[in-house]
Amino acid sequence: MRPGRREFPLALAALCSLAQMPVAAAQEIAGTQRRSFVTSDGVTLSYLETTPPPENKALTIVLLPGWCMPAAIWHEQFAALGARVHTLALDPRGQGESEVPAQGYTAARRAADIHEFIAAAVPARSRVLLVGWSLAALEALEYVSRHGEKRLAGLALIDSSVGELPAPPGNNDPSADSPFKRRVRNDRPRFLDEFVHAIFVKPRPEEEIAALIAGAQRMKVEDSIALLSYPFPREHWKEVALKYSRPLLYVVTPQFAAQADSLKRHRPATRIEVFRKAGHALFVDEPERFNALLLDFARSLR
Repeated sequence: MRPGRREFPLALAALCSLAQMPVAAAQEIAGTQRRSFVTSDGVTLSYLETTPPPENKALTIVLLPGWCMPAAIWHEQFAALGARVHTLALDPRGQGESEVPAQGYTAARRAADIHEFIAAAVPARSRVLLVGWSLAALEALEYVSRHGEKRLAGLALIDSSVGELPAPPGNNDPSADSPFKRRVRNDRPRFLDEFVHAIFVKPRPEEEIAALIAGAQRMKVEDSIALLSYPFPREHWKEVALKYSRPLLYVVTPQFAAQADSLKRHRPATRIEVFRKAGHALFVDEPERFNALLLDFARSLR
């Protein structure tokens, strides 16, 4: 039996402390092209890019998907944002249509991949609104920690813990062999079936779910677990967020609403938004609201 929509976010919260339409050719997502670049360690990473001339050429929106998910999960955002703002979405290493290398599933390397992606795909005169969902929110923060804010106009963190209180339930030691990780290791197909169904509140076609589950199994089990084991105390993410000096948007479901309030108290300039009726993939469940919010935030950037 699958867990209820209110039960499984506890596991999602453990994941975030430390989707999508089927993986499809880019031409099946209106107004996009599939491109690629090669990282400094020789890995070919794939990404989607809007093709119509955008209204705003001074800003590029860079979308990063969460744990084991593909760039195509942002398909509703391409439709709404792409005609107005240059929009890119990365398939991180091992995900979507990117290469599945034998190495590089560390916070440092994934932050380097973001840095090199921006350098390769974003025009030099364009600044970036970096949008990270779930695990990618932490990777976006690690990018800021290691590579700075120079290219950024703004940062949007989507439904992930940011190290504020209250801590998500369960063991928050990233080095621990948690029940969550043991399930990934010992019964990945069943776990992924539950995981993918649980990130949506609104039912999705079963062929989409099947494609997500298949795509999430492209990387080795231990590499997928390595992505859940970044060697930082959870306070690390809070410290990075508080030091970040540019506009910050924090969009969450109720599981992180208390953390959003806490971040707002500690960093008053933060803009927060709670999607109370959406699942973890809130931008899929409520795309119109999310797209309007992101466009409004993008217009506010200078």
